[in-house]
Amino acid sequence: MAGANRYDGAHLPVAQERPTKSEGDSPTEDFIPQRTTAFVPPPEPRSRGSEADPSLLAAEYLRSALRPPRSVAAPETPSADAGATEASAEAPAPEPTAAVAARVIAIANQKGGVGKSTTAVNLGAALAEKGNRVLLVDLDPQGNASTGAGVPHESRGPSIYQVLTAGMDIQQAVVRTEVDGMMAIPSTIDLAGAEIELVSQFSRESRLAKALEPMRKQFDFIFLDCPPSLGLLTVNALTAADELIVPIQCEYYALEGLGQLLKNVRLVQQNVNPSLRLTGIVMTMFDSRTKLADQVVAEVRSYFGPRVYDVIIPRSVRLAEAPGFGKPITQYDPGSRGASAYRALADEVLKKSAEDGLVISRIDDIPSHIDVSALAPQPEEPPGTVIPGPDGEFNGGGR
Repeated sequence: MAGANRYDGAHLPVAQERPTKSEGDSPTEDFIPQRTTAFVPPPEPRSRGSEADPSLLAAEYLRSALRPPRSVAAPETPSADAGATEASAEAPAPEPTAAVAARVIAIANQKGGVGKSTTAVNLGAALAEKGNRVLLVDLDPQGNASTGAGVPHESRGPSIYQVLTAGMDIQQAVVRTEVDGMMAIPSTIDLAGAEIELVSQFSRESRLAKALEPMRKQFDFIFLDCPPSLGLLTVNALTAADELIVPIQCEYYALEGLGQLLKNVRLVQQNVNPSLRLTGIVMTMFDSRTKLADQVVAEVRSYFGPRVYDVIIPRSVRLAEAPGFGKPITQYDPGSRGASAYRALADEVLKKSAEDGLVISRIDDIPSHIDVSALAPQPEEPPGTVIPGPDGEFNGGGR
């Protein structure tokens, strides 16, 4: 991995420079950068619970019992200055301002080819363009999001695979992308075996959530690009996320499998991550030349209502070309329709928070397919056909 692409945390506004690991340090020690602006509370007083050492408790009791009593002095008349001093001493110290935690958003759909990676890369780039700090986590073994963000296969070192299976510090896997303000944790083909390796691990569904904890205060948005499946990698993403965005392709098979995805989301909400919310549905690959695309959008809006984003991502040749150059659409063709659409989507994401999201409750009434009967062409009468009259008699007009 080229050193120029490795993320060093230099873009973060901290009070002091991050400590670096010197050559004399032991190679077995894990280097974890410490945030210098974090508030460190005073140590809690030692509890006298049952787990404390009885000999220490006895020694403390003896010291308090043998301590000579303090003499009681005559009360003094408080002066105005003394009262002011006492009031200022009793005034609580201002608490430090807590850092705003990142919005962790999973982009998932068990159906492949609906624009998950395209949405993760371009939505993240559009938000970074607006001054937000963005982290893109590629959870797909195909690594398409990593490629689209400008991280080629041959230059990927530590990846999300080592973070999930070996417990590697997630800071070591973060790399720079082609977009200022957007970092990435790439994926490799090794991630394909992670689900098998994680089966025997303890708390296997929450390993990603624990790994992302130190990153929540360093970024404004963390996007989790999920694989096209409902396996353990997707469950890890749903457990770690606060919000869920589902891309839906504007074609006949758009709603196929969506009910099963939402059932899994409800299970995660009920058992592992009750704060997970469905923030929005984004319609992708919209072809304005077809009536089917309009009917798919109308069908999805009729069920999800305001959860469907107003902006619709069009089918665009420029969007398809951009990953081949390792750039998001906002850099590859800033004036294209795709770039304008993802900038508008970024504005909508900024307006909607996790509190505006939906707790999945209704599952059974989700349509599994689009009714296209109204779009079917009406059969035409072949030429020369004899049409019977109202009384059933043939009134001529035949061949």
